[in-house]
Amino acid sequence: MENFDRNLIRDIADFPIKGITFKDITPLIADGPNFSRVIDLLSDISKNSHYIAGVESRGFIFAAAVAQATGKGFIPIRKAGKLPGKVISQSFDLEYGSASLEIHQDIYEAGKSVTIIDDVLATGGTAIAAINLVKKIGLKIDSVSFLLEISQLEGKSRILATYPDLQINLLLAE
Repeated sequence: MENFDRNLIRDIADFPIKGITFKDITPLIADGPNFSRVIDLLSDISKNSHYIAGVESRGFIFAAAVAQATGKGFIPIRKAGKLPGKVISQSFDLEYGSASLEIHQDIYEAGKSVTIIDDVLATGGTAIAAINLVKKIGLKIDSVSFLLEISQLEGKSRILATYPDLQINLLLAE
């Protein structure tokens, strides 16, 4: 599915902690034609959804652009304590710690479909938490899309173990 310059994603060793290799997407989003191509690819995948959800923080970059490009509503899935009003939370483990995500529970029309977008699929913990939140507020998940997967961390397998019929879209696999 790749139609953009994968060399614009650079590896940063030992960030945010020693032993982790961070996938820096900044050069990709700084390059207008390549960023536009990524948004086009994700927009094609998301065209049948009612909403586009983005996982904080780098998933927002892609999901908000896709929502705008497709004329869909945007759903922010945020870190704990960042959303006002009625929210529900989901805790999860990361490859280097734990975290919690939240989503508004009283804004979106139940039964509508959503595509969830994030930048990197690593262990799958963040994605599973986002999927759980979207399901808890009564939305139907069309698919989950990622710019890239770090294959050796087996996140896709972990997601499919929990949600075997879920469509997972990857623009790149590392």
